[in-house]
Amino acid sequence: MKVNIYYGGRGVLDDPTLYVIQKMESVLIELRVEVHRYNIYEQKNAISMLPQTLKDVDGIILATTVEWLGIGGYMNQFLDACWLYGDKESISSIYMQPVVMSTTYGEREGALTLENAWEILGGLPCAGLCGYVEDIVSFQVNQEYAHIIEKKAENLYRTISQKSKGLPTSNQAVTRSILRTQQLELTPQESEQLSQYVSDDNYVKKQKQDIEELSSMFRGMMGKEAQESATEYIMEFQSHFAPQPDFSARYLFMIGGKKKPLFVGVDGDEIVCHYGQEEEIDVYLKVPQEIMDQLVRGQMTFQRAFSVGDLTTKGNFKTLRMLDDIFTFTQDK
Repeated sequence: MKVNIYYGGRGVLDDPTLYVIQKMESVLIELRVEVHRYNIYEQKNAISMLPQTLKDVDGIILATTVEWLGIGGYMNQFLDACWLYGDKESISSIYMQPVVMSTTYGEREGALTLENAWEILGGLPCAGLCGYVEDIVSFQVNQEYAHIIEKKAENLYRTISQKSKGLPTSNQAVTRSILRTQQLELTPQESEQLSQYVSDDNYVKKQKQDIEELSSMFRGMMGKEAQESATEYIMEFQSHFAPQPDFSARYLFMIGGKKKPLFVGVDGDEIVCHYGQEEEIDVYLKVPQEIMDQLVRGQMTFQRAFSVGDLTTKGNFKTLRMLDDIFTFTQDK
């Protein structure tokens, strides 16, 4: 049997959790259990690698201390890493016993947090140990407390040996129906490689630099596309303009996919084209972008587009018919 202990406290000398896990470790060793202890605060730069140590273990102890609020940052980071990079298939067969001691308030809530987290990860929680310690010296010399701690270690050994099962819980149902879609669909080998990359500061720094360069490049591309979009169709109207004497009109094209309408105004031999709203419009035209492309390429006339229903208008129809006269779009041969 193999059991790992993960200590999420700060490692201070008067931490009661250290005393508890030392007692439990000694009991498990007497029961011929292979025990490995990991002090998370000593591996804070490689926490994302710790889930790989869950392989081939039968049970774990998650131990931490509530010093002012909750289970603390190191343990939270470890559980986050288990969710992102841990092998869920391996975790599903691992029993977890929470050990939460408090020097202030909240040891029960802390133990419940660890149980809930392990269930959502898909693991098997078992009865844990929590308590409030006001004076570390009196706590350590109390034989009744020592007996309780030893019994909890024996219970973990018994639970793993008998492969005890529990009733289904709502946390398990939530994991199956909601949270599973948010997990990274990676093989155990891919998860291990990814966690190694995440724990490599130089690799992460290089990736951030690459992302910044790509972001800058895409911003430039998007800016160029936006600039091109702001002038689309304008040059076509200007280059194919055929002025008609004593004719003036104001057209507003609502083109599909464009946020702003295209204004085309003619007055004799003068033409004004731009995107944006204008007042005193003679003809409003609503046209899909693909039909607009055909119109400016000369593949379709305005009159035909209107007659077959590809172009809808509102306004002076005589002025509408003049579009084919003042804009000589011809199809390239």
